[in-house]
Formats: sequence, C-alpha cells, structure tokens
Amino acid sequence: MFTDIPLFDGLSPEEIKTISAHAKIRTTKKHQSILAKGDATDSLYVVLKGRLKVFIADNEGKEVILAFLDEGDYFGELALLDQEPRSASVMTTEETKLAHICRADFQKVLSTNHQIALNLLATLARRNRLLAGNVGNLALLDVYGRVAKALLSQAKTKNGMLITEKMTHQEIANLAGSSREMVSKIIKELKFGGYISIVEKRIIINTKLPARW
Repeated sequence: MFTDIPLFDGLSPEEIKTISAHAKIRTTKKHQSILAKGDATDSLYVVLKGRLKVFIADNEGKEVILAFLDEGDYFGELALLDQEPRSASVMTTEETKLAHICRADFQKVLSTNHQIALNLLATLARRNRLLAGNVGNLALLDVYGRVAKALLSQAKTKNGMLITEKMTHQEIANLAGSSREMVSKIIKELKFGGYISIVEKRIIINTKLPARW
C-alpha cells in the first residue's frame, strides 16, 4: 500500500508491512472537510488516491490556498512533532482515498527506522522553502506575476505537455491571492495570445509565459 510513497522510501517490504498494519483507510467524497484549522488531532494522513487542497479561510469565507496534494503526498506531519492544533484546513477537491496513522503508532515505527525521520525532515525543508517563496511572491509580484507563478507551480509534464490538474478560476485566484475576475481576464488574454490552452479545466502551457502582462 505504501510502496510508492516518498515518505517511506528506503524501508524494507517488512517495515512497510508493519506501517500498513497500523494504518486506517477511509474514502471521502468531493468537497469533504478532512481537517479544520485549530483542530486538536494527532494523525498523519497519506494520500492514496485523489486530490485535496490545503488552505486558510477567514470568517467571511475568503480563502487562500497554500497547496494542492495529490497521490503520494501526505499531511499532518507537524502534529506528530509538536502536538499543537492544526495550522491549516484540508478539504478534498475530488473523491479521495486516505490512510491515516495516529501519533503513537507512527512514533513506534519512527523509533526503529531513522530513514523515515530523514524523509520527514526533507519534506519539511521543501515545504518551508515553498512557503517562503509564496510569501515573496505576494510581497514582490503584481497580480499577473502571481497568477503566472501559480500556473507554473501546478503544472507537470504529461505526454510531453506542461499541464495542470483541473482547476477553477476561483482556485487559481485563491492560490495567487487575487480576485476571480482578474484571473479570468488574465487567463482569457493568455489563451488569446496562444500561450495556454484549456482542456476540461486543465491548463496546457504551450510556450513560455510572458514576463509581463
């Protein structure tokens, strides 16, 4: 079950089997809340299938998306270390299958395999760099620059094309810290200029995006 999960790279089949024995599996529908900011929970969650968003929202529903999570990603690792309340909310954007492991069970495995600790530290470092980059983008880039960065951050190479997963204009706006109306205008002009194409809500980046808009 965990053989293709980066967190568990370097573990033997027997060790992965031990971790799997502690995991509980759940399947959730689209737009299902998994965690809410401030929750006092202590589990690590591994994405076996599907897609989720990590976000912060205010009392009026205004939302900033911090990241999207796909198959092989995991979240909730901070609760394994400091037992503090959740720092962000997590919600599915499509039907999703998750495995979750409670803190006590995870620490039992961690105590006998330091490779997991190294993998966990690598992920924390990567996410810290990503957060620093996002803060810099919000402070230094104009709206177009933030939208372009958001598109590039979500694009992966598939069949020789640079293509994003399905995203609404509102989700792009929440990633870029902009309004949906402004995003729609930018997307329309990028499409008109041939820089991007859109197929089933997936954005294909055809050529290098312009430096300025």
